[in-house]
Amino acid sequence: MRVWERGAGETMACGTGASAAGVAAFIKGHTGRRVNVALAGGELVIEWKEDNHVYMTGPAAEVFEGTVNLGEGP
Repeated sequence: MRVWERGAGETMACGTGASAAGVAAFIKGHTGRRVNVALAGGELVIEWKEDNHVYMTGPAAEVFEGTVNLGEGP
């Protein structure tokens, strides 16, 4: 799956989108309730349980570090 975010361009992953794609694939009869979704940032396992909860399992990595100045305004 590829993800394009308005204002940011192509991104490495989107858990919400991967979950939606996994559920849609099951509804359309293409997969079972558990499916692997491949993204640029890695593979996610999406599972739509009988109780309608969607579970996502996959790698997590720090991709940015920064600081926020909460001091004086402009």
